[in-house]
Amino acid sequence: MRMKRIIALALLASPAIADAPDIGPVEASLADGSWTFDVTLTHPDTGEEHYADAWRVETPDGEVLGTRELLHPHVNEQPFTRSLSGVAIPEDMTEVVIRASCNVDGWADETFILPLP
Repeated sequence: MRMKRIIALALLASPAIADAPDIGPVEASLADGSWTFDVTLTHPDTGEEHYADAWRVETPDGEVLGTRELLHPHVNEQPFTRSLSGVAIPEDMTEVVIRASCNVDGWADETFILPLP
């Protein structure tokens, strides 16, 4: 009996493993030399203890061009879209990478590749 309690406590103390935020659709527009990105995320937010907390625009080689922090969970608003303006992108760049984060698992390995017009 005691062994079962130890296992149960160990399982309860384990970090939660959740899906990374799903990204998409993504829209980008260029005006006056800077870009605006509208990024839609879907994530099983549960409240302050676990939620999608940011997304960012990167170059294909991983340089961060801009980050949109998300300051609260979106439990009852899924999927949700947030914007980031004023992103400077080199003129010769043909695509960017969108990467999302949650406050438990950090930056996801999965990304969204966005070709630029």
